Amino acid sequence: MFYGLNKIIKNILPKSLFYRALLIVAVPVLVLQLVVTIVFFDSLWIKTTKGMTRALVNEISTLLEFYKNERYNKNEINTLFSIYQDLNFEFVKDEKFNFNYTDRWFSPIDRTLRRELKSRFKLDNFWFDTINYKELIDIRIKYKDGYIKFLVPRDRVTSSSARIFALWITVPALIMVLISLIFLKNQTRPITNLARAAEKFGKGEDIDEFKPSGASEIRRAGYEFDKMRKRIVRHLNQRSEMLSGISHDLRTPLTRMKLQITFIKDKELSKKLTEDVDEMEKMLNEYLQFTSSSFTEKDEMFNLTDLINEIITKYDNDNISLELMPRVYFNGRKNLITRCINNLLNNAIKYAKKVNVELNKSNNNLFIKIEDDGPGIPKTEYENVFKPFYKINKGRADSKSSVGLGLSIASDIIKSHGGNIKLDKSKMNGLSVKVFLPV
Repeated sequence: MFYGLNKIIKNILPKSLFYRALLIVAVPVLVLQLVVTIVFFDSLWIKTTKGMTRALVNEISTLLEFYKNERYNKNEINTLFSIYQDLNFEFVKDEKFNFNYTDRWFSPIDRTLRRELKSRFKLDNFWFDTINYKELIDIRIKYKDGYIKFLVPRDRVTSSSARIFALWITVPALIMVLISLIFLKNQTRPITNLARAAEKFGKGEDIDEFKPSGASEIRRAGYEFDKMRKRIVRHLNQRSEMLSGISHDLRTPLTRMKLQITFIKDKELSKKLTEDVDEMEKMLNEYLQFTSSSFTEKDEMFNLTDLINEIITKYDNDNISLELMPRVYFNGRKNLITRCINNLLNNAIKYAKKVNVELNKSNNNLFIKIEDDGPGIPKTEYENVFKPFYKINKGRADSKSSVGLGLSIASDIIKSHGGNIKLDKSKMNGLSVKVFLPV
């Protein structure tokens, strides 16, 4: 039960730090304001309104007692109550007046006035209206063949300080919430910048000099990230320089070996040695290609549909079918995406007769699917084939034709763009390679 309730609360609460912090600041302020307002209206404003209304009704009752007494002059009573009680009235002769009134249950003034009048007069002997006049309340009490009409100032039954109090309690709260919004935005901006820098670095993009800012804890995280980034960049540069040296050092003896092989008179031995040297050179080239994916290429916006069409056209293979969504644009490193698609297509063409390439796009992702009718890959090997130099011999071509880096390079390229690559069984009973890239 508590787990389910906790899960519901988590789903309701906002996910971002900014809005969660805003709730922490704003909710106590709003709750405090609400409590104070309720207490004020219940203990002060409503009770004050009730006392003022009761006093007014008592004055009306007193006036009616004098008015019914024939010993007193009606004009003098009117003058006295007008001067000393600020209570103006007149007698209106109207036997057909309907004393039914609109019951505004949501108005505190109407509720209090109805309750007090009902305690002194019968229900069908009074009528009042609080909305026809802006500053006056119209009260009518049945008398003989008509009614006595009272025009009472509104401030006789309600306190004007309630509006001022509501204004003073609401406006500062709103101002404080707005100030909190500004400060919270400034506090969460460094976290957003750090996350954006980490995302760009994870995709292999160049990052301008990162300057940590914000609270001390956020600055410390930023400094540690920047030091980690520089260590990784330094390591990648050292690796690239080392591999460049290895490439130069190994190509020189390979070239000498090729020259020496040409002088061997035994053609069969010469052929075998040439194959071994070619295989070594191919392995070296593919290894350097794999390690060169430190991705120094800049991002650019390009038409992925046109790129796939150009790649397929170069193969000049009628067994490759296409289902491409038109005008699909992607922001990434074009040469690396080209290398990735070439590697996937080379694997498909090498082990299958028919290949189908699909390209689709949704709001947040684009999907590339390459299916073939080849022997496929066992499910137990789906994760292993992405490891460098890993090869499967069952149902595959000669192991000398590959060093097992094609899928590793493709996987690294896709993941460097923030995407993912998965293997599955195709509709043609072969292998299906699904590539997901964020838009």
